[in-house]
Amino acid sequence: MEKVEKLFTEAMALGDIQVNGDRAWDFQVKNPAIWQRMLRDGSMGVGEGYVEGWWDVESLDEFLFRIRKYKVLDALSDVFGGSWQNRLYVLQSKMLNLQDKEKSKRVAKEHYDIGNDLYTRMLDPYMQYTCAYWKNAENLNQAQENKLDLICRKLKLEKGMRVLDIGCGWGGLLKFAAEKYGIIGVGVTLSKEQQKWGQESVKDLPVEILLTDYRDYSATPFDRVVSIGILEHVGYKNHQDFMQIVSNHLKDDGLALLHTIGDSVSTTTTEPWIDKYIFPGGQVPSLQQLSSSWESILTIQDLHNIGLDYDSTLMAWYENFKQSWPEIKDKYGEDFYRLWEYYLLSCAGSFRAGYLQLWQMVFTKQYNRLDRYEAER
Repeated sequence: MEKVEKLFTEAMALGDIQVNGDRAWDFQVKNPAIWQRMLRDGSMGVGEGYVEGWWDVESLDEFLFRIRKYKVLDALSDVFGGSWQNRLYVLQSKMLNLQDKEKSKRVAKEHYDIGNDLYTRMLDPYMQYTCAYWKNAENLNQAQENKLDLICRKLKLEKGMRVLDIGCGWGGLLKFAAEKYGIIGVGVTLSKEQQKWGQESVKDLPVEILLTDYRDYSATPFDRVVSIGILEHVGYKNHQDFMQIVSNHLKDDGLALLHTIGDSVSTTTTEPWIDKYIFPGGQVPSLQQLSSSWESILTIQDLHNIGLDYDSTLMAWYENFKQSWPEIKDKYGEDFYRLWEYYLLSCAGSFRAGYLQLWQMVFTKQYNRLDRYEAER
């Protein structure tokens, strides 16, 4: 046990993290068995150990920022990479399509359908569950409206245009674009709760929210196609098919915008704890994976990285969640609080360290000739 503790203690010291120290980011041991659990289960053991109270830290986001920034996990790669969960997960990702039509329903049921009472309290009025744009913004609501308007300006929206939103969530972008730009919209989602809430939200607008897999939807081509926060659920085996679907839905002179979390390295899996408890079947793409998938299908006109804005977004979501917790705790339970806290703050630390990024990419159809595309910021 002492050798294992020494291994982890020395690795954490790379990020100036002390065990049982007195600073906000120092690792506090509550159950000495945590060392053996992390050795056995890798990052899964870290996450589960936090949720179950085996360890604690005052500033979880800062702790995990330091873990990422100072590459503490690299020093423990032999430990984490060798855990049986990691080996099994990588093997499954290579042998199976973890994001086929049937498996894709799971994340809708287990994450997006858990309760609009949670999401309406945590998110902004447009129910944006993706990175906000904090340029000249003082609060979350303003930053999310900035993001929506930025997307609309990048798409050069005009009154009467038909817009398809693949994976539309609660329909917030289409609602905003219909109100502010006069578009006609169709959104598709796999979440029953998102569709239910979204339909009510846009009932007085020329917007339709459909409950269907994006692979099953067909219609005449649209002036614009947009997808915000869906590529993380598509999976590397399906990237090229997704790009072809975007192209098929786009008019010859149309524009498409994809907004996605991006990984700094190419992998075939996501972090095992996130996969098990938050986004089953998720896989964050790298730029290399995506660029190879749009070859001969789409032409990229603009690439914009706003990854640091996701740190501020996640911290704002966490504050909303924390403040509203007394109103919903009887439904969700205390274990859920620490689980959701670990999810939001670990992601904030990863974006703060640049380990994860957020890309907005604008495309035209392959070989389409347009006037010069002027990128909005």
